[in-house]
Order: sequence, then C-alpha cells, then structure tokens
Amino acid sequence: MTQTWSPADYRQNAAFVPELGAPMIARLAPTPGERILDLGCGDGVLTAQIAESGATVVGIDASAAMVASARALGLDARIADATALPFEAEFDAVFSNAALHWIHDADAVLSGVHRALKPGGRFVAEFGGHGNVAAVSVAARSVLQARGIPFQWPWYFPTTTAYAARLRNAGLVPKDLALVPRPTPLPTDMAGWLRTFGASLFAHVPDDARAGVTDEIVELLRPTLCDERGVWILDYVRLRVVAVKG
Repeated sequence: MTQTWSPADYRQNAAFVPELGAPMIARLAPTPGERILDLGCGDGVLTAQIAESGATVVGIDASAAMVASARALGLDARIADATALPFEAEFDAVFSNAALHWIHDADAVLSGVHRALKPGGRFVAEFGGHGNVAAVSVAARSVLQARGIPFQWPWYFPTTTAYAARLRNAGLVPKDLALVPRPTPLPTDMAGWLRTFGASLFAHVPDDARAGVTDEIVELLRPTLCDERGVWILDYVRLRVVAVKG
C-alpha cells in the first residue's frame, strides 16, 4: 500500500498542518507581482494565503484528489512530479510545507527547484527533519517485526548538515537551516493520524490484520504520546529551510 490522500480525511485529521505552516509564509514574504511555486500544495489552503499577497501562485501536487480540492478554491493547481519539475527560470520563489519528507530523491527535487527559480530566487520550506515522529517509527517497527511483517520506512527526515550539502550540490546557497522540535496536539487521535499519514507503514500488512496492528501501535504509544486529558501530542521535529539560487 502506498500513501494516498483523501481531502476529507485530511481536513478532519490534519487541519493543523497548514495552520502550523502558516508562519512560513512570513519567511517567504511574498509580494505583489512575484511568481511563486507551491511545491506539494495539498488542498491549497496555504497556496490561497500566499495568493492573498498579490503574488501569482502555481501549486503542484502528485495527488489528483488534492489538486482538485485546490482548484475548487480557484487556484492554479496542477498534477506534477516534484522530482521532475517542468519549469525553467520561471519563479521568484519556491515554497513548500510538509511535503518534502515524502520524497526520498531529495537531489532530484532540489535540482528541479534550482531550475525553476530565477537567478537570486529563494527557496523557503518546512518539512519533517531528523528525529521527527521517532516514537511512532519505533512503535510501528516493533509491532510489525513482532508479527513477522516487513517494516517499510516511508519518510526522508534529514539532518541540517546532510540537507545543507544537498542544497549546495544543487546550486542553492543555505541562508537559514534549523531543526525545530514542535510537539503537536492532534485534532483527533493516533488512529486517525495513522490512517491519514501512515498508509505506507502498512504496505505489507494484510487487510484482515490492519485493525489489530493499528490498535497495537496505538496502545504502545499511549503512555508516551497521550496526556492525562486524552490528547495525543505527536513528537514532531521540523526542518526549516531558507536558501537562494546562487
């Protein structure tokens, strides 16, 4: 099973993603007349906020369902592969929130970002960094291996050192790179988060075992991530990136 996206499920279990990503728009500092690419635009919530600045925004995403939701907001949203961006020196800035940790071929992404930017253009992004959802990863690996089910690592969570090297190799000059711990209360519960974000973890889980595996992971995590009020607080760590095209 690969990761798929449901706009309705995303709104229910993941509305916090664009909400917590909104401060990155201040770092982007879009201005009227600029042309900006939103890489991994999802349902277009942040894309629309960028457009409110007067900038012309193009959103791309690999999910047809999410692109349809973004288009329903009146946005220029397109289905595209982030590892093969079809743009040449077209954008003043490339923005990305909570998307790049899904793409293991970071070098291909950054090469496309460099190609898409005008000279001196900026790259502003936030995504999962080293240590992100560590407890979830350990719990899922433990439960799956105990059942003899292969564990498939779905994410790319780099260190600042590793990502800075990739930026430079792509011709992008790092200006600000930081790993930021961000404990994040979930709007629903751990099972909802796993359903929305963890499909890839269940790639080798038989359908009739999925509910049991989910329950085991949730109960293993409960003492660590669920507080006395019953609120689940996920151990997020974000990598915040500001770079410019050299």
